[in-house]
Amino acid sequence: MKVVRPGLPLWAQEEPKDPRWELFGVPFDGTASFQAGSREGPMAIRTATHGLEDFSPALGAEVPQGVLRDLGDLDLPFGNPAEVLRRTEEATEETLRRGRLPLLLGGEHLVTLGALRALRARGEFVLVQLDAHADLRRDYLGEALSHACVAYQAQELLGKENVIQLGIRSASAEEWARRGFLRGELSEGSVQAAIRETRGRRVYLTLDIDVADPAFAPGTGTPEPGGATSEELLSAVRALSALPLVGADIVEVLPSRDPAGITALLAAKCLREMLIAQGVAQHGL
Repeated sequence: MKVVRPGLPLWAQEEPKDPRWELFGVPFDGTASFQAGSREGPMAIRTATHGLEDFSPALGAEVPQGVLRDLGDLDLPFGNPAEVLRRTEEATEETLRRGRLPLLLGGEHLVTLGALRALRARGEFVLVQLDAHADLRRDYLGEALSHACVAYQAQELLGKENVIQLGIRSASAEEWARRGFLRGELSEGSVQAAIRETRGRRVYLTLDIDVADPAFAPGTGTPEPGGATSEELLSAVRALSALPLVGADIVEVLPSRDPAGITALLAAKCLREMLIAQGVAQHGL
């Protein structure tokens, strides 16, 4: 009889011998500027996977067997973003040393920066950011290490030309002036333009769930009306996940603001489509 372990994602129930991805949660929301609670996001997304099949009709394939190992959540200090980033970078580096791809569940969007630092030490790549917010502030209320500044930090680390932003519909005038490749919508056209912009380079995909309209994803810390539908987001994830990924994350799910768990379920389905699209791209599964 198969025993289902509720604390693990559906696709990490069996201990894999040679996983492509290693998943870990980064339960930090210490710089949340509107509503805190995304530190509970990693477990909510894991739990939501149990409401899904492992087959994607849109992709015509299943999650590849043994593709994912769940390492659990990092043990993090609540009020120290610099230390949180150090531990996230260290965990990412350990995953890379084992020859796996890092897959992070946030937590707030700042945690992405820790993974980017570890990956940048190993070479160049492009960041593709799906988000409602530009996150291009130099600092927020005097704090440079803030979820409102993660794209600015990414531009400083990777180069402005290596940060591609889709779905952005909220920014200050200063952020708007700093933008590089930025599209306000998450349409097939904008996604294909972003894919062309990568020019075949390696890609890190970061998904802030607030890129979706709050009608489809209300459970997030800074909801912004006017975003993508669930299907538009899923279509974008499928297309972008077929790129040569070096890592990925899903962030900003806030369970306490998530009626009926629909935001976590959307995040979980994005996770499933990501894993399958990569499998199809890599092995034609």
